[in-house]
Amino acid sequence: MHAEILKIKAHEPEPSLVSYTAERIRRGQVVGMPTDTFYGLAADPFNLHAVERIYEIKSRNRHKPLSLLIESVEQAEHLAKPLPDEFHLLAEKFWPGPLTIVVPASPKLPLKVTANTGNIAVRIPAAEIPVAVIRAAGLPLTATSANLSGMPECTDAAGVKLQFEDRLPVIVDGGPCPVSILSTIVQLSDSGRRWRLLREGAIPLQQIEAILGDQ
Repeated sequence: MHAEILKIKAHEPEPSLVSYTAERIRRGQVVGMPTDTFYGLAADPFNLHAVERIYEIKSRNRHKPLSLLIESVEQAEHLAKPLPDEFHLLAEKFWPGPLTIVVPASPKLPLKVTANTGNIAVRIPAAEIPVAVIRAAGLPLTATSANLSGMPECTDAAGVKLQFEDRLPVIVDGGPCPVSILSTIVQLSDSGRRWRLLREGAIPLQQIEAILGDQ
């Protein structure tokens, strides 16, 4: 199987191509797609076969949960338990953008997505293609980076094709990613009174501390 390459304009995504991509995802396929950081593997998180396929494609450890791309805070509220005030402060300041927020997951999410951690990681990307596909599909999308485990992340479609040529049915070519830095990851507790930095990336720790305080 050779991947189908779909060239989609990064700033004016063609509706017909967006709809085609969304339909492939709704059918349970895994699609390589640009985000605002690196290229990612997009799939329906409620489709257990698609989720399992991501782990197979990446040779990813199944104890590692998958993060999700969403298109609104309202969508996050459907995926998580009641969200603390800190979540809304971070979302208002940094979304859309490269901040991933880890919160307790709703029971409606498959355990395979959360890797039995009880948590889910979500973010709204500052990129038009993934947001358009999310809206067209009517689903959040998985957001794990499009690279084989142990290999470097991909900043363009050519890199994804090189690593996954015979493993992906579709690769969306939206040009080079605007930022080649991983998203920052912040975890919020059940109570929302505490937080911790899991990974410092595109957003510096000092900016998080300015919003949530130094804990």
